[in-house]
Order: sequence, then C-alpha cells, then structure tokens
Amino acid sequence: MKKLGFGLMRLPLLNEEDKKSIDKAQACQMTDLFLERGFTYFDTAYMYHEYESERAVKDFLVTRKDRDSYTLASKLPVMQLKEKEDMERIFNEQREKCGVEYFDYYLLHALNAEHYKTVKRLGCFEFAMQKKAEGKVKHVGFSFHDSADVLDEILTDHPEAEFVQLQLNYLDWEDANVQSRKCYETAVKHGKKVVVMEPVKGGTLANLPAEAKEVLHGLHPDWSDASWAIRFVASLENVMVVLSGMSNLQQMEDNSAYMEQFEPLTEEEKNVLLGQVVDIIHEAAKIPCTACRYCVEGCPMSIAIPEYFALYNAEITDKGNPEHKERFEALAKEHGKPGDCVACGQCEGACPQHLPVIEWLKKAAEVFEK
Repeated sequence: MKKLGFGLMRLPLLNEEDKKSIDKAQACQMTDLFLERGFTYFDTAYMYHEYESERAVKDFLVTRKDRDSYTLASKLPVMQLKEKEDMERIFNEQREKCGVEYFDYYLLHALNAEHYKTVKRLGCFEFAMQKKAEGKVKHVGFSFHDSADVLDEILTDHPEAEFVQLQLNYLDWEDANVQSRKCYETAVKHGKKVVVMEPVKGGTLANLPAEAKEVLHGLHPDWSDASWAIRFVASLENVMVVLSGMSNLQQMEDNSAYMEQFEPLTEEEKNVLLGQVVDIIHEAAKIPCTACRYCVEGCPMSIAIPEYFALYNAEITDKGNPEHKERFEALAKEHGKPGDCVACGQCEGACPQHLPVIEWLKKAAEVFEK
C-alpha cells in the first residue's frame, strides 16, 4: 500500500458555512486522481461532515469504482454508545450509507481513558471481532487520543487489535499532552502498524509563519509546507498510511505528486523540523486547534469554537485585517460569541488536543468583542 490516505473529514464544500454541502463533483475528480496515482486508502467516520461523509463516499467512490480497487475504513462512534444494541444498529447504518458489504478497516473511534470504560462495559472489541468473523470487516483497530500509558493498557488488554490510528506530526512529537513520539513508540513495542491522523495538525503545518517558511525553502524551495509535515510522518518505519484531509483538487495534486514515489526525509531534515521550525511556531502563539469539531456538538451556548479559533490565528498572522471583524460578526449572528462561554468544560473534555479551550475563548473575546 502506498503511504498516502484520503481522509474524508474535510471534504470540499459548496458552502463553507454548511458542513453537509459536500462538493461531490470535485470529490469525484480528487478520487479519480488519487486512484490513478496508485493510492487506495479512504478513511471516513460516522460523525464526519455532520453525519454526511459516509453517505457522500457512496456517491463519489463506491458507486463509481470496482470494490477491489480501493480500501475503505470507517469507525464505531464509541462516544455515542449507550447500550450494546447501539453497535449493531450503527454498524448496519454505516454499511447502508456507504453502500458496501464490508469495511476493509473498522476502528473503535477516538479511544481515551474515559471512552475505554464504555468499550469494556459494552464489549466493543468483541463486537468488532465478531464482524470480522462474519466477513463484514477485514481488519480491526482503533483511533486514539490520550497518553502513552493508556495506549499501552489498551494494547496489552487487546492484542487482537491489528493497527492503531494515532495523531502524529512534528509539532506534537515531543508535546507533553499529545505525546506523539511516546504513543508511536508504544505501538511499535506492541508490534502494531500505525495509521497517521492530523499530520498537518488541522492545517496549522500547511501554512507556516514566514520565518519557518524561509528556513524550509532554504532546503527545498519547491516543497510545500504541508509536504514537509506529511513526509515527516511517512518516514517513520511502522507507519502504514498517512491520512491527509484534502479539501480541494490542488491539495490532492500536491500530496499525491510527491507521495507517488515517496522518499523518506534525511536525519538532518527531520532535525530542522523538530528544532528550528517547532520553535518558530511556538513563538507565534497560535491556537493549535485542528478543527475536528468534537467540542461543538455539546456546547450549551452553540459557540462556533473552531471557526473563532481560526479567526484568532488569522488575526495573529495578519493583525487588523478588516475581513476578520466582518467574518466574526457574520459568525456571531448564527452562533454564540466567545464571550458567551459559561465555562461548563464540555469542550475541554471532548478536545483530542487537550486544549485549554475556555482560556482561548477568553482571548478570542478580548480580540474581537472589545
């Protein structure tokens, strides 16, 4: 398998305000190019694009291509399970929405210490393995957002897991909260292949500060910011595939071009990323939000948290741009403002990045609600 995967959490949209308005015509073009260049791995999930990603993949992939020409991964939403019966119901719904008889890869979604309690209570691994025995799943694994110690516990308890999906990127490699390196090393210790998510950290590593761009362009003037990030994790020996949430045909063309005949980074190039570039990004003091939107669904004030954080970051980069204020006012008409936060903590409990969301909302309010 070539190491680039098509992540279906950030598909092209017809209307940027509506996550359900997937641009299926452009998605078809992207899919065609992806397959033409020899890539096969597509990754969706029950909740992506407000529950429309699985249905869309049926239209732009499943009904258009031979089943043996691609591999499809989806995920059991552990965070939404209440009873054992929920697993069968959701799994059948997913197969119907995607239009497939089986999933090549099926994951328990976003495991952490809290969600693992649900997994044990309901027997989620046992359910997934039963689906494998029935021929409805080929490979069972899980995606993960927690410490290396929790990962070690899960892999020790469940050696039947064939792979693990981890957030790996050079910015989080030594981060004390995300623990990218430690989690990767834990997976290697257990002999598990790794699927990489968030290699460009929700776009953060696709648009670097000018000083960081200058450093990298000095080494390879023709490489994009995003290509450095994807190359970094694809260079790891135990990585099976790197998911990129490509949002337009241009991103697909860029990523698939250099990954078609992939060459790993040198040690010197890795050290530049982990040293100079990481230091520059930290100094820029941006909010490291990946826009996964897990924080939004349960917000009692309906605050568009990822959108406000993106605006805050844009203001840091381009201070005083009047478009930022206009965008803020448009958001505030449809959603709660950052200053409306009641500090309930739901968002921080849901955040895979373990961000101090409440404090960052206060900073956003200071900038835009003066």
